[in-house]
Amino acid sequence: MLIVALLIFLAGCQETVAPKKPVEQGESVQESMDPTLTVHYIDVGQGDATLLEFDGHAILIDAGHWKSDQAVDYLKTAGIKAINIAVGTHPDADHIGQLAQIIGEFSVEEVWLPGNPSTSNTYLNVLQAIDASGTDYYEPRAGDVFDVGKMRIDVLYPEQITGAANEESISMKLTYGDIQFVFTGDAGVKEEQQMIDSGTDLQAEILHLGHHGSNTSTSSAFLDAVSPEVAIYSAGADNSYGHPHAEVLAAVENSGAEVYGTDVNGTIIVETDGSAYNVVTSRTGIPTEGENRCININIASTAELQQIAGIGETYAKEIIRLRPFEAIEDLDDISGIGQATVEAIKEQNLACVEE
Repeated sequence: MLIVALLIFLAGCQETVAPKKPVEQGESVQESMDPTLTVHYIDVGQGDATLLEFDGHAILIDAGHWKSDQAVDYLKTAGIKAINIAVGTHPDADHIGQLAQIIGEFSVEEVWLPGNPSTSNTYLNVLQAIDASGTDYYEPRAGDVFDVGKMRIDVLYPEQITGAANEESISMKLTYGDIQFVFTGDAGVKEEQQMIDSGTDLQAEILHLGHHGSNTSTSSAFLDAVSPEVAIYSAGADNSYGHPHAEVLAAVENSGAEVYGTDVNGTIIVETDGSAYNVVTSRTGIPTEGENRCININIASTAELQQIAGIGETYAKEIIRLRPFEAIEDLDDISGIGQATVEAIKEQNLACVEE
């Protein structure tokens, strides 16, 4: 499968790095190392999907957007037949969008979900697929530790669930030899701080930026704790959310990390032998701030909703409780939000309603 990946990305750019000790410029991938772990940050548009292949094992973290088949198609092209663990970090349709199809078309041993329920058809289809296939189901919690081959998985979050779907994303640190990877789904700044306060060692060479590079994630404190050498975000080109946000890119770059994004670099592959790593992109490009920024009130977290002037914590929780909304004007159904507030919200050109 590695040969397939290398052929696909032959025209891409490569950077080989050893932790704290970069490989000499001009040294080839073959001379640098013989990779035994390949991590594919798959370009699935405005969504998330990451495939890890190592020592005959395969782990999938999230499964793309429900409106596309990009995750499924990529797995087939890569020659994947079986998946040991398929993780849905949270029930949003841009993270578990193709998970039901994957469970149906591939041999999936185990599915991990945080346990927060959703009424969406996408989520219900996943539960039905798990039941129909007989796939094992597990809800990981902070402090859980698993060994899959030579891979160690430390679950960082959540410790428990309260119904906050985005914020309580399954967050993990994956260790392969001397190389660590951190994934946090759509967990926010508050949840990142709880991970820090737990006392867990969060340091990792590779950080997958939370919430597609949104400013609701990736605090300065979290960046300091992880201290990544490479940061990767997953976002669709010209997405309507403005991902990645400028302040996140600035903070990551100022920390000294190299930044890559699926919107400009396409699928991004990290290869490692457990001591050094390569970053391989399908195309060159420099991550820049997203445009057309929009906060979708039907999927936004409480933190995101509070970025809309006039929406405080109480209103944000009511929006989440009463959604989906068909139009911004429907916000006047919430007690305390009148027509004047709705008009003020509309004038900001920040809130939107999308499927």
